[in-house]
Amino acid sequence: MEKRARRRFRLTLTRQRAIWGLLFTGAFIIGFIAFFLGPIIQSFQFAFSELKITPTGFTLSYVGWENFRYALRVDPNFVQVFVETTARILVDIPAVIIFSFFAATLLNQKFKGRTLARVVFFLPVILTSGIIYKFESGDIFHEMHMHASQEEIVYSSQIIMGVLMRMRLPETFTQYIIAAVNRIPDIINASAIPILIFLAGLQGIPSSLYECAKIEGATGWESFWKITFPLVSPLFLTNIVYIIIDSFTAPGNRLVELIENAAWGRNIYGVSVAMTWMYFGVIALILAVVFAVLSKRVVYMEE
Repeated sequence: MEKRARRRFRLTLTRQRAIWGLLFTGAFIIGFIAFFLGPIIQSFQFAFSELKITPTGFTLSYVGWENFRYALRVDPNFVQVFVETTARILVDIPAVIIFSFFAATLLNQKFKGRTLARVVFFLPVILTSGIIYKFESGDIFHEMHMHASQEEIVYSSQIIMGVLMRMRLPETFTQYIIAAVNRIPDIINASAIPILIFLAGLQGIPSSLYECAKIEGATGWESFWKITFPLVSPLFLTNIVYIIIDSFTAPGNRLVELIENAAWGRNIYGVSVAMTWMYFGVIALILAVVFAVLSKRVVYMEE
């Protein structure tokens, strides 16, 4: 009887993983409810109210959709900056994904100095974070360097534009390439974490799969498209989600600065919160579209 009871309560590997997943997500859910749910509900209330600071705290006066109307119709910069920020991110996502996957594939090969090369690709994360970013952004030498870099990029984009025009490629494709070239420094800076994620996925592919493919006579090109690309496809979804969130909240984001200025510079706190909720809504919509399109096209190892 005892042996039968033990067999009944013995967990399979799938159930063990499910339990660990519930434990990790449970910690997040508890933390979210304890620390974030209250402020989120309160901010939603602020978005439909006029908030005034008083010596004892603040007062709220319900104004309905007035804060949203002010942001969309009265504020001279919000709509323009909103559209420019969204368009810039839509340009960056494919470029960052392609560059990250290409760089990770190269860094996964065996060559001398591979560790140093990996460190170099990760340096942008360190150089664009926190205090270092603020120090760089206020440094005169940094400004001079950015000026020189922009001149070089403009010159390069003019050359590329001439080449693409001679090839008679579609104008939409040409404009996208030019926009990506003009943002090369930002694309490289945003690629460090996605490169690490892709690299971890590439190293997790069993070498036995490549050995079997080689025995069957598959070429390197065929192995890439039949083995490598399908098995790292879940990481494309992960990286796209990461890039979207990181780009919308990165230091130097003009829209974030505009929202902060509305609150702390012009003291229109309700309008600032309304802008934030509209910003959040667009991010959520983009993420929903990405999940709907890509989640059914990824391949998992268990399959």
